[in-house]
Parts: sequence; C-alpha cells; structure tokens
Amino acid sequence: MPHTQHSTLQTRSASEAVDALTELYNDETARLREAFYEHMGALGGGNGGMRSGHGKVRGFYPFVRLATESYAEVDSRLAYGHVTRPGRHETTVTQPELYRTYLLEQIDALIENHDVPVEVGLSDTPIPIHFAFPDGMVFEGDGTLEDDRPLRDYFDVPDLGITDDAIVNGVAPSLQNEPFPLALFTAPRTDYSLYRLKHYTATPPEAFQNFVLYTNYQFYIDEFIEFSKRELANPDSAYSHFVEPGGRASFNVRIGRDPEGELAARTPQMPAYHLCSGEHEGISIVNIGVGPSNAKTITDHVAVLRSHAWLMLGHCAGLRNSQRLGDYVLAHGYVREDHVLDADLPPWVPIPPLAEVQVALEQAVAEITNLSGYELKRIMRTGTVATIDNRNWELRDFLEPVERFSQSRAIALDMESATIAANGFRFRVPYGTLLCVSDKPLHGELKLPGMASAFYKTQVNQHLQIGIRTMELLRSMPSERLHSRKLRSFSESAFQ
Repeated sequence: MPHTQHSTLQTRSASEAVDALTELYNDETARLREAFYEHMGALGGGNGGMRSGHGKVRGFYPFVRLATESYAEVDSRLAYGHVTRPGRHETTVTQPELYRTYLLEQIDALIENHDVPVEVGLSDTPIPIHFAFPDGMVFEGDGTLEDDRPLRDYFDVPDLGITDDAIVNGVAPSLQNEPFPLALFTAPRTDYSLYRLKHYTATPPEAFQNFVLYTNYQFYIDEFIEFSKRELANPDSAYSHFVEPGGRASFNVRIGRDPEGELAARTPQMPAYHLCSGEHEGISIVNIGVGPSNAKTITDHVAVLRSHAWLMLGHCAGLRNSQRLGDYVLAHGYVREDHVLDADLPPWVPIPPLAEVQVALEQAVAEITNLSGYELKRIMRTGTVATIDNRNWELRDFLEPVERFSQSRAIALDMESATIAANGFRFRVPYGTLLCVSDKPLHGELKLPGMASAFYKTQVNQHLQIGIRTMELLRSMPSERLHSRKLRSFSESAFQ
C-alpha cells in the first residue's frame, strides 16, 4: 500500500499542533493494527494466517516542522526553544499523548521566539508494526507467518539504519536540501527506547517522572518504598500515586482508590519505582545494579523521556585517609575509566559540574544533616570521582592505580557515576552525583559484610532523604533555568 500524500497543517497554536500530531499518529497506528489483525484472521476469530493478494501495509510517523529565513537572535539566556540558523527544522514524533506536556512547551517556545507558524503532517518515515501496539506486539516464532512469508513482506519492521544517536552525538550529516533536526531523537529512536524501558524496568514509560534517582543498591529502593508509603498516607502530600514494577499503582488516601494492576511476577533486570505528582513532576528511582554497562544501558533509554534531572546516589571507595565511612562525596569532576561511552563521547571531553545541581545538593545535605558552612566539611567533601570498569581493581599492581588516582586528585572511586554524568552531558539532561563512602581500600578498610551492615543501617535513609530533597529543590526551579546552556553545543536542535 503506497504512502498517500496528506495535506499539512500550519498553525501558531501549540495545542492545535499537538492535537494534529496526536490525531495523525493515532490514525496511522490504528490502521496498522487493524491490518495486522485482519491479515492474521483475528477479526473473524479465525487463525488462517496472512491473506494473499494484499500489498505491503504502511503507516508513517507524523512530523512537526519550523521554517525561518531570519538570522535574528533570540534571548541569549535560553538553552533551548529556538533554532540557531535559518532553514527548515523538522523532527518525526511518536506517542504524542505521552509527550503532550513536553511538546506543548517546546512548540509554544518555537512559535513565540521566532514569530512563525509550525507545520504538522505525515513524514516519509514508516512506523514499524511492532511499535504500533502500545503494550507491545505479542508474536510467537521467528517472524515467519503461516504462509511461510516473513512479517516484513507485509509490514515495516524496525530498521537500525535509521535508529541511532547521530544527532545527540553531533555526527549527523548535513545533506543539501534536507531539513535540520528539530529534536535530539527521531521517532524510531524514541520508540526503540520506550519499549526497552518497559523490558528493563517492568514499568510503563508513562510512569517515569522527570526527576530520576539512580542507585546501585536495593537498600535505597527499600527506603524509597517506605518513604512513598508515608507520602501516600498523608492527604496533604504533593504525591498522588506510587507505581511499582509490573505497573501496580497505589494511591494517596485523599484520592480514595484501591490499588490497581499487578506486581511483576519476576524482578526485572533494573527495577524502577515511581512516586508520581502532577505532570510527571514526581521522582523515579532505578536500581541499575553494578557496573558502567548497566548505567549506560538504562540512561540511553531514559534519555528519550527528556528528564529534568538525573542524580546518582550510591556507594564508593574513599581514597583519602581523612575520609570516614559514611562521609559524603559531591562530585565536581570525573575520571572516566568506564570505557563504555568512548565511541560516543571521547574521554577527552570534559564533563562540567552544573551549578544548579551542585548548589541544590549541598543545600540538601545541609538541611538533612543540620550542618552548614565549615561544619559541613566534616561529613562531605567535594572533588573528583573516578569511575572504573573493573570491580576488582584492588588486585592490580597496587602502585599503578594509586598513581593515576593521585594524579587526577580523585577522592572517591565507583563504577557508575561518571557514566551517568557523561550520558547526561551527551543527552543534555542535568546530572549530579552524591556518593557515600562505604570502604577505604587504600587504607585497610575493605567492604566486608560485618563492616557494611552497620553502615547500611545508619546511612542509607539519610542519603536517600538528601537525594529526595535535592530533587524537590530542583523541581522548584523554572525548567529554562535548570537546563543549563553548558549542555548545548554551538549548533543545536531546538527541543530540550
């Protein structure tokens, strides 16, 4: 079935544009689902396989486009919401209902800053049949249907040739007569991650909140669950409901609803929990487990949700003799020996501290510990965190890692923080790190069960409270202030 040309809509109303995107997307995906069920004999209750005589059925992602001929500069304080050069700027869009608040903000900023309409229509980028099903398509087998013809003979399937990070990595080619990217992610790249998120975390993408905590220990998850239960029992809490793996939702007592959904039958690889408020203004937490590979994997996918802040709360090895178990480390720099991002963001690229996040973290530590000024230095040290991909680095020639750590002025070592910060930098998501010293291997204090248990009992709750308070402080900031210009390059897409 060939792609039928559709008329486009030009409008100066962000809500009208998003409504049009939603209608186009819903129509295209509904048509694909109907065709799939028809071909499978599902509509008639049969099971006869694909029907012969039908051509390929195709649906297409909607696009939003802005065209300007002006070199006029907009407010130089803005990190996003404007294009940096004249021409056509365009992006494909998926699941507009999920992104409605985000799209309204981005499109409204474009219209206001450039004083031109936006255009909405159907693109030439096909929607893979797998992505036309909101909850995922259940299709047993190897992709061959009962008439011995593969699924891709009848429908478009995911194409890795157009699903990549070329835009965010700054390596997308500029082709003559082709539009400039309006957003960091195309629709196929977004869909790819939305479906992966549900796989890894066992929660739907719509449950994710704009402020995301990452941790490498279940202890923090347990404390977050207890905190969430207390918030739900408080009718004056700003939080409305709590979503656990499997999609089970529990509600604040003021709402008066019984829990809905079921808990996941099995613990997912990286379980996520979501304390929800307003339009995704609550807090999510993900147990990413151990290692930079997991840290990169989950942030690669959460990035398409366009979070307002990522914060790593975890344990680390203290590298200074003056540190004590339970002290905090506020990262203001990173030594990147994780290696998982070397091909996407070379290690020589500096990962700067973001003032807004740093200030909020220090303020939260002061509030929760009731310490301030010079006294705060007793329990918290600001400095460089080294992230390494070898958990048993202690078994290497002792002098070799110690020399590197000394040269870098690192004060702590872990396996995830630099990866999350680097991906935050790469994906233009504000990031921060607050670690807690759980061992001092250079000074004879190894992480052993007896020593660790007392530490966990006393420090995890306080550490989590600091992380939650930090997110609350960041949430009170206007988004245009939180999203630092440090995260934008000299040639940027307009969308945050």
